[in-house]
Amino acid sequence: MFEFAWPWIFLLAPLPWLLRQILPSADSGEAALKVSFLNELEGLSGRRARANLSAWRQQVPFLLLWLLLLTAAARPQWVGEPLPLPTSGRDLLLAVDVSGSMSYADMRWNDKPTSRLELVRNLFGDFVEGRHGDRVGLILFGSRAYLQSPLTFDRRTVRAWLDEAVINIAGPQTAIGDAIGLAVKRLRERPADSRVLVLITDGANNAGEIDPLTAARLAAEEHVRIYTIGIGADPQKSGVMGMLGLNPGVDLDEPTLTAIAEQTGGSYFRARSGDELKDIESTLDQLEPALQNPTNSRPAQALYSWPLAVALLLSLLLVARQVWPHGWQDLLGRIRRRSRWT
Repeated sequence: MFEFAWPWIFLLAPLPWLLRQILPSADSGEAALKVSFLNELEGLSGRRARANLSAWRQQVPFLLLWLLLLTAAARPQWVGEPLPLPTSGRDLLLAVDVSGSMSYADMRWNDKPTSRLELVRNLFGDFVEGRHGDRVGLILFGSRAYLQSPLTFDRRTVRAWLDEAVINIAGPQTAIGDAIGLAVKRLRERPADSRVLVLITDGANNAGEIDPLTAARLAAEEHVRIYTIGIGADPQKSGVMGMLGLNPGVDLDEPTLTAIAEQTGGSYFRARSGDELKDIESTLDQLEPALQNPTNSRPAQALYSWPLAVALLLSLLLVARQVWPHGWQDLLGRIRRRSRWT
């Protein structure tokens, strides 16, 4: 659709006429003979009307030039259809524990036993894709922490990286402090009111170079809110795993995870089943709501160069007419003679 960005510019159209009426006539500096009855003589002979018509014709190019300049100044543009733009909302990093204990199938989803990591893939994959308008990134940590996906609007790719995460890809142990430190490093350059880390683990910090509480203090200084999620069923005192002394739920360090969340202004959640983890996902969406209404933009192609180019060409022609008046007349005469011959 064609439109003018500044249509009010056309209100300046009568400005030259107003200036001519207000300002005094220019003095040529030459001596002139004034005859009181010259107007009557011109009126009787009809020369005055012809002179007025000739003067009007001489003003037409300048009037056209003025209108072309006004048209260019009004910013003509061709505006396209509205297109959605990604809205810069929160910068959210998801840190997922992929140590060996995340392979325990002590969780249930759709009435079927499933491993802890598989449950995180299923539920938090939907959580990531639902963060419209947010930049989302992924950290996988075990004995070390790795940035699997940087902050991006491409949520489908982040989910694909989460779906492809495998147990022990970052080592068999748990480096919670390193994961927080890496997240702080990636979020510190983002706006202070949009830095969020969601950390999911089933154990205690037993690897890495940074103490979790020290990393949490650094996160608080950088205004990074951390939501910690402890995943895993309650410790079993009976059953096969209890008889064998395998109780992965015992390793979960809830006091440290709670302290991390409280120190950074976040919250700690305990997920003992798939239903609880799903409720936690919904709670996070409420605590850190995503921007559901992305803004629209209409691309505009500027067209001011066209009237400006025509005005420049017309100006050059007027200058050429003043500099070479006889040459101009000769050129017009040649064009007329050629038109007669053809």
